[in-house]
Amino acid sequence: MLRLFVVLVLFFSISVAMADLIGKARVVDSDTIWIGETKIRLHGIDTPEMKQTCRTSKGKKQLCGQLAKQALEKLLRGQDVTCKGDKLDRYKRLIAVCYVVPFNINEQMVTDGWALAYLKYSEDYVS
Repeated sequence: MLRLFVVLVLFFSISVAMADLIGKARVVDSDTIWIGETKIRLHGIDTPEMKQTCRTSKGKKQLCGQLAKQALEKLLRGQDVTCKGDKLDRYKRLIAVCYVVPFNINEQMVTDGWALAYLKYSEDYVS
């Protein structure tokens, strides 16, 4: 009985990770969102941590992690988000590329300067 339970839990975890998710997203930080009960890490990008600061070209200190989160929220604007992924990270988040018509959100965060290509995991957004 326990063995069957473990198999079902593993099957469910894998099937969730392999399905495209569509829905309203709740932003956790600038590279993590929730859709329904699934936590999603945006594939191939790295963004500032929430408490991370940076300076403007004029030397003014600002909370760039919070500004990056706000930029992601602005991209999503309450629209349906579609995320495509098939792997879970060590924190059991779905690693995915997410879209809001007409944007690839991951790519747009890099293009807008709020994220860097995360070369440790992907070269998708280097250009």
